[in-house]
Amino acid sequence: MRTSKAHERIIGIDPGVERMGVGIIDVTRGVPQCVHVTCVTTSKKLDQSVRIEQLAEQLSAIIKKYKPDRAAVEKLFFSHNVKTAMSVAEARGVILLTLRQWKLPVTEWTPQQIKQHVTGYGNADKKQIQTTVKLILRLPRTVKSDDAADALAVALTAQQLPPR
Repeated sequence: MRTSKAHERIIGIDPGVERMGVGIIDVTRGVPQCVHVTCVTTSKKLDQSVRIEQLAEQLSAIIKKYKPDRAAVEKLFFSHNVKTAMSVAEARGVILLTLRQWKLPVTEWTPQQIKQHVTGYGNADKKQIQTTVKLILRLPRTVKSDDAADALAVALTAQQLPPR
C-alpha cells in the first residue's frame, strides 16, 4: 500500500446483491482520478449464499488487483421492501467482512451525505449523481450503471470528508 500523503487510492462501494457498484479513485495532491469502475452482478437464479460468496470473491479480486489504501461503503437506507433491505444488509455484511480481511480502513456514508457532498443537494437523483461524477472526475462519458456511478460518488465523499 502507498504511504505517501500526496497520493491515496480509495475504493468506494455501493452495496447490493444483484448489482454491487465498485469505483476506485486515485487522489494525488487533492485531485481525484478514476482508476476503475464496474458493476458486479449476480444471477437471481442462484441461492443467496452463492450470490454473496460471489460478491466476496469478486471484491477480493478487485482489491488484490488495485490495492486500495482505504475503503468507503454506502450505508443501508430504510426500505419499505423488507426482503430487499435484508438482502442488501447481507451484501453489506459480506462486503464489510471482505474489507476487514484485507485490513482496509473503512468509512461509511448515508446516501443523503453522499448526494449532499457530491452534488450539493441531499435529495439529488441518479442522473444528477452520474452527471456530477462525470464532471468531477473529468470522464469522457457518463458512467452508464447508476450503481457504479454511486460507488465513485462514495469514494469521492470519502476523499473529501474526514472519517467520523
